[in-house]
Amino acid sequence: MDNYQILNVDVQEHLAILTISRPEAMNALNSLFFDEMEDFLAKLQTQPDIRLLIITGEGKAFVAGADIAEMADMTQSEGLVFSKRGQTIFRKIEELEIPVIAAVNGFALGGGCELAMSCDIRVASAKAKFGQPEVNLGLTPGYAGTQRLSRLVGKGDAMLMLLSGDHISADEALRIGLVQWVTEPEELMDKVVDLAKKIVSKGPLAVKKVKKAVRSGLESTFETGCDLESQEFSSLFEGEGKEGMKAFLEKRPPKW
Repeated sequence: MDNYQILNVDVQEHLAILTISRPEAMNALNSLFFDEMEDFLAKLQTQPDIRLLIITGEGKAFVAGADIAEMADMTQSEGLVFSKRGQTIFRKIEELEIPVIAAVNGFALGGGCELAMSCDIRVASAKAKFGQPEVNLGLTPGYAGTQRLSRLVGKGDAMLMLLSGDHISADEALRIGLVQWVTEPEELMDKVVDLAKKIVSKGPLAVKKVKKAVRSGLESTFETGCDLESQEFSSLFEGEGKEGMKAFLEKRPPKW
């Protein structure tokens, strides 16, 4: 993949590790970030050997928010475009066929928390801090934070974060279900890579279909989700699932 100014890409076998590298601005999200992320996501979908994406940040921040210096002089119409751009890019992350893990190494505030929420799994360093502090600036979240946060943690905890603008610790994020694991800072990437390797060792089509069924089901009725699950389940009986079941009965590793 191309070299970028803000994004660093490291491909390891079936894994891609994307590091946001703008530490002088605590990895704040600006227009160049969205340009590069859009290009990266388009290229990622042409790489069938990559089965999982990890997103992390360089330095003491995952992403400390959107770039206020860039936003400060925007007009209302420019603000609308900036919001829609972020929502579109984060939706593309959410809609990737492959799983995406956020390795939250530090501050995940505002747009950073919204970026983490667009991922499928969030693993946090014990030093990480989460928050949607936009009300402190007289703003609301702009990258679907009001929508994803309430769906992930429930209305009450979402309202508390959104209306207070306070930061919460990694342990509190774990308690309310915003993150799935908390690790010691020096163990974060090792733990995330181990988890990633475990996931990519499974049936690659099954992994994609699990993600599709969960995501689509959450955006539809229970009955519609069940119908999709049955279709995805049965579709694997003529390929990957057949091999997986045969390998199990023959007590050997499956050949994906």
